[in-house]
Amino acid sequence: MAQVFCIANQKGGVGKTTTAINLAASLSTLKQRVLLIDLDPQGNATMGSGVDKHQLKSSVYQVLLGLEDIQNSKYRSESGGYDVLPANRNLAGAEIELVDFEHRESLLRAALAKEHVNYDFVLIDCPPALSLLTLNGLCAANGVIVPMQCEYFALEGLSDLVNSIKQVHANLNSDLKIIGLLRVMFDPRTALQQQVSDQLINHFGDKVFKTVIPRNVRLAEAPSYGLPGVVYDKASRGAKAYVEFAQEMIQRAGIKND
Repeated sequence: MAQVFCIANQKGGVGKTTTAINLAASLSTLKQRVLLIDLDPQGNATMGSGVDKHQLKSSVYQVLLGLEDIQNSKYRSESGGYDVLPANRNLAGAEIELVDFEHRESLLRAALAKEHVNYDFVLIDCPPALSLLTLNGLCAANGVIVPMQCEYFALEGLSDLVNSIKQVHANLNSDLKIIGLLRVMFDPRTALQQQVSDQLINHFGDKVFKTVIPRNVRLAEAPSYGLPGVVYDKASRGAKAYVEFAQEMIQRAGIKND
């Protein structure tokens, strides 16, 4: 059975998509079967995986509307070694179209039911808002990975996200929990970032991943080539950190890595 994790944060620009792509590719290098689901209409996880969002015959949009299944809509990221359920601008209209659907918050969970045996990990890249799309991700997941920068405003956004997750847990998905907080774009030379990092550890304890993702230019360059950062430059500090993070995820998920 697949472990299904949302990568979510209501604040934009905190490295959700970078984390989704590089975690998927890193898990793949560690012999894990991975499906990456792009739930953001911008389609950045799709493009960053080397799949052209402008040439899609089917996408997560058709899957949510019940017009197609995941098996016929997924693509292979040849560079990353994982499968992608892609997204494009069509997804932006899905929220309006889904309003009249029964159990509209659980459509992705229903679509995933047939795919659990095919994967070890399913990663869901959510848009930066608590929208119906994000709600579908949270309802389909076992847990949430929260990438965040160690800055003051990030702490405020984190409290809102934690409250949202609690509400979903109480009303829609009793399996949902926070798997961990991932410190990204981290610069240890900045006193404020170190202070916020210490606050996170003091407040959340072992919910804070031990792995820290450094601020790294190579990770930022990689999407323009349609490559995960861990493929674009394996020797970069960012790439090595994401592989380390994937190993930590496997340990937390309790999966034996042969």
